[in-house]
Amino acid sequence: MSDSTSPAAASPAPPAAPSPTAAQWLGDALADLMVDVRKVPEQAREWAGILPNWQLFAVLLGAWILLFHFFGNATLGYIDTPSLLGWMDYAYRNSEDDQLGHYVPFIVLGLLWWKRTELAAIKKEVWWPALFLVLISLAIHLLGYIVQQTRISIVGFYFGIYALTGVVWGPRWLIVTFFPAFLFAFGVPLGNQGASITVPLRLLATTITVTIANLTGFSVQQAGNFMIDPNDGFKFEVAAACSGIRSLTAIFLMASIVSFLMFKTWWRRIVVLSSAIPLAVISNVLRLLGIVVVAKLFGQKAGHDFHDNTVLMLMLYVPGIVGVLALASWLDKGERAARRREAQAKGGTP
Repeated sequence: MSDSTSPAAASPAPPAAPSPTAAQWLGDALADLMVDVRKVPEQAREWAGILPNWQLFAVLLGAWILLFHFFGNATLGYIDTPSLLGWMDYAYRNSEDDQLGHYVPFIVLGLLWWKRTELAAIKKEVWWPALFLVLISLAIHLLGYIVQQTRISIVGFYFGIYALTGVVWGPRWLIVTFFPAFLFAFGVPLGNQGASITVPLRLLATTITVTIANLTGFSVQQAGNFMIDPNDGFKFEVAAACSGIRSLTAIFLMASIVSFLMFKTWWRRIVVLSSAIPLAVISNVLRLLGIVVVAKLFGQKAGHDFHDNTVLMLMLYVPGIVGVLALASWLDKGERAARRREAQAKGGTP
């Protein structure tokens, strides 16, 4: 007599949880940050216990800062101080395009704090070969001091801090913290040197704006970085402040943070970083188009009012921010799918 018992039907697997979007991820990150802020005193004590030789690093960092405070600036014509930190503060306060530099060290510290669990797990050791990096930092500063280019000394200053962490905590620390340390580049003020960036951005934004305006029925002529109504309705100059350099800096910084926190693969990080330039140009063009349309419909004064409106100025960043988050969300789905395929190929659980 044959056995009529049939195998039990396998129960269907529960549906996979949907991947969070970049906007949801950002909201969760901010919520976690608020929780972390309330726990700062307790976690600071834990962090001190996790970092061996933190007293050594504190002494080295203090000596490094004192060196650049007393022998950091050789150009006394702009501000009469030998302090590199004093020169940096002066540069940040006197250029709207460079004001973000005040906050860069805090952004870097925030990223390191965010990754503290990963940093706590890596092997840490005193690594004397990193002194070679410190010597390179001193050479960079000496070059800037001799040629009286304080911006070069700023590069040496920040690179030296990064090198000192390698001396105290080893090569693995340098590898893991390279990307946050890269953000120190945003602390180098451009000043007048930024003209090599702002001039092409101004011309590009003007050309695109005039082209789109004419294609959509708003007749506008271009003369260099000027937008002119052929019927003498208005004449606007796309000045240096309207080049989009501030939005480019802000969007690139945000793209750097998002790519560092969301991705482990370098090519995805590079894609997100590369998107900052076109997204900043698009944001600026939309703003310039708004000025042209308002001026065409209501006159040049209305166009100036549109330009000077603080709320509308802040809206300049919205397309770039949305673009970065949308691109990051799309790439994140691809990365998650790749991890699932890899886990399935190994016979593991995705």
